[in-house]
Amino acid sequence: QVQLVESGGGLVQVGDSLRLSCAASGRTIRSYEMGWYRQAPGKEREFVAAISWSGGSTRSADSVKGRFTISRDNAKNTLYLQMNSLKAEDTAIYYCNLAPPVPDYWGQGTQVTVSS
Repeated sequence: QVQLVESGGGLVQVGDSLRLSCAASGRTIRSYEMGWYRQAPGKEREFVAAISWSGGSTRSADSVKGRFTISRDNAKNTLYLQMNSLKAEDTAIYYCNLAPPVPDYWGQGTQVTVSS
């Protein structure tokens, strides 16, 4: 079983940056492809970005391409999401999970609010 705890969210202005972290415990995540997901108010949870187990390959949703960067530190069992040039439509609760996600591994998420 893996426990995932997201942090780093907050209230920012349009154009600002944030770095989210996802700390894993219970077992190592170094063997797994990992991803970030988000859920905006009134919408379904959606894929944001994913990274291979080694960190050598990444992919992201078109809506965040060129602005968000996913990375990982396997030694620290931690996943990151650097978010630049934030837009109001990036407002959501952000979650990390395996890619594809495992239902039992969803954490509480971290709220990101981008104010215009």
